[in-house]
Amino acid sequence: MDDILILALFFAQGAGHPGSTRRILLGQYLGFAAILAVAVAAAFGATFLPESAIPYLGLLPLALGFKAAWQAWKDHRDGSGDQEEEQEVAKDGGPSPLEVAAVTFANGGDNIGVYVPVFATAGIGGMSVYAAVFLVLVAVWCFAGRFFATRPVIARALARWGHVLLPLVLIAIGLLILIEGGAFGL
Repeated sequence: MDDILILALFFAQGAGHPGSTRRILLGQYLGFAAILAVAVAAAFGATFLPESAIPYLGLLPLALGFKAAWQAWKDHRDGSGDQEEEQEVAKDGGPSPLEVAAVTFANGGDNIGVYVPVFATAGIGGMSVYAAVFLVLVAVWCFAGRFFATRPVIARALARWGHVLLPLVLIAIGLLILIEGGAFGL
């Protein structure tokens, strides 16, 4: 559920900004492709990170959450902001593909843990089928996130509270990943 909420918040953040849907889709696919790459490599016995380092991926959404909170606080403090900042936001509104990819990857540690044993036993043909199905389902998941973000009642709520919800959700996910993984002895 956290994935769909994050996607809906990303889509709400980019609402009305040209190209934001494309950037969110690109970021979601980049993040998920990284999850698949790590899972496939691990299924073949290669590990890029020691298992003890995985919980520290929670630092990515945590940092992005603090960045979003800082930006929301600055925007609130400054009122409407100056004209130059408004033009920049209108041009590039919404999250960047790398922000979306980082959150997707960091939040996908549990996916990697599930995919590795499945991929290890599926063989190359089965692994290819799984990967293709997963990549199609990413599009379905993005469609669902955009669908929720564009429902009038939800869109109004996200427009009003999204600037508060996005940082809170990202910070909560980051903390959850850190705590569940036992990072920093938590």
